[in-house]
Amino acid sequence: MASPAHAAPAFLRLAAHPLRWRLMSELAAGDYRVRELVELIGQPQNLLSYHLRLLRDGGLVTMRRSTFDARDSYYRLDLDRCARALAATGAALHPALHSILTAAGPVPPPAPASAHRPAVLFTCTGNSARSPIAEALLRHRAGGHVEVTSAGSHPRPHLHLDAARALREGYGIDLRDWRPRHLDSTAGRRFDYVISLCDKVREACSGIGGHPRRIHWSVPDPAAEKAGYPAFVRTAAEIDTRIGHLIPVLTSQEASS
Repeated sequence: MASPAHAAPAFLRLAAHPLRWRLMSELAAGDYRVRELVELIGQPQNLLSYHLRLLRDGGLVTMRRSTFDARDSYYRLDLDRCARALAATGAALHPALHSILTAAGPVPPPAPASAHRPAVLFTCTGNSARSPIAEALLRHRAGGHVEVTSAGSHPRPHLHLDAARALREGYGIDLRDWRPRHLDSTAGRRFDYVISLCDKVREACSGIGGHPRRIHWSVPDPAAEKAGYPAFVRTAAEIDTRIGHLIPVLTSQEASS
């Protein structure tokens, strides 16, 4: 029997199980409910729930109650936590691997303009906080290599003041002239990705054409929280983290177009 000093790291023990790896792979793309994972993976719900609990106990997966139906929950893979765990796992094998796995590496040069830029649509109910934050952050970080817009099923008259403030103070983005849009305004447009940030609006954009890849990010409405402006700061930070994970996916699509 291996001594504790030579036992495999916890991340390796968790991720090496075939079913848990499949769960992590599905959740790496977006947030899912258990019954959706059952359909995707083809295993019984009680078995998937057991392995999801192990991933939650290990800190790799988080669960959030649906804001549309509180009887449902969405599961999310913490990609940042996975990256840190991978680096620690490499270091446990050999110290030299830690520097390799954590090295930022050179900043890649801007990709040449291609005939097709990936088109992304962000959606939420009011298009006044979460989806315009996502639109602004992706446009800011993608450097013109992504076509991005946002819309809502029931748009508010104006962008929420705290959403504008969070973008201005946290990221230097000015949206003073921005106005919410209705999903109808996207009719006839082709999108490669439709990303819903609101549990309620997830089904409202099912008729969008072009056979886009649909991704769900279960992000609570900061305007519904009692925390005020700090809730918008947290929401922007969470969305920014997700945007950081999305950009390599979009970049690889652009390069292959």
